[in-house]
Amino acid sequence: MAIADNNHKPHNSDKKLWKLCPLWQSGNTTSSSTSSTQNLHSQNHSHHQNGVGSNGSRASTSVSSVARSLLPARHRLRLDPANSLYFPYEPGKQVKSAVKIKNTSKSYVAFKFQTTAPKSCYMRPPGGILEPGESIIATVFKFVEHPENNEKPVDQKSKVKFKIMSLKVKGGVDYVPELFEEQKDQVTIERILRVVFLDPERPSPALEKLKRQLAEAEAALESRKKPPVETGPKVVGEGLVIDEWKERREKYLARQQVEAVDSV
Repeated sequence: MAIADNNHKPHNSDKKLWKLCPLWQSGNTTSSSTSSTQNLHSQNHSHHQNGVGSNGSRASTSVSSVARSLLPARHRLRLDPANSLYFPYEPGKQVKSAVKIKNTSKSYVAFKFQTTAPKSCYMRPPGGILEPGESIIATVFKFVEHPENNEKPVDQKSKVKFKIMSLKVKGGVDYVPELFEEQKDQVTIERILRVVFLDPERPSPALEKLKRQLAEAEAALESRKKPPVETGPKVVGEGLVIDEWKERREKYLARQQVEAVDSV
């Protein structure tokens, strides 16, 4: 690129030389330069008549759009772990992994999971909408098949991958998976996570972190199941109101009977 720039861009000394050349040239040279200037003017005029100027502006616009498409997409979510989903290696069982998803943008963001093995894997939740700064721990379930040829867990390789996508949405919008189909051009692929198996019998930082995240996910799920705590004044239930009315009615009837007996 440096060589190409030197060939097309004149040096400062060359500019000075071009400024001094008219002092050295004769009248014939001046007339030839005048005619060449007229030729250039006529060529430019014919080009504009043919629509080259408008096409040039369109070409620059298309080039800029292509350049924007080549730029890396701006991520809206931060994942932890960032590149992998860790599963305990337990053949013949359904195991769990976890990933923390945080909305780092200033707008509402919808997220969605996809996997290459929908028959053996599923996510909870499979998607949702996060407020700015909000985070959630998603749980991923996977069935681990028995290895072939008695392979060891460290040699076990999985081709299963998970993709997390994001979409900028307006506040108050309900999540539906169709959002990602309706606005395909605005969807960003946040990460493609690969499966990594861990030996459940061998302690490791990744295994300890996985246990903590799964515990946090279960606690958050249980808190969502519990009814909200009542902080306002207590309201008597309908059944209690009916019981109280019956009790008053019975006392009134009993008092009427007593008064009737006394009158006799």
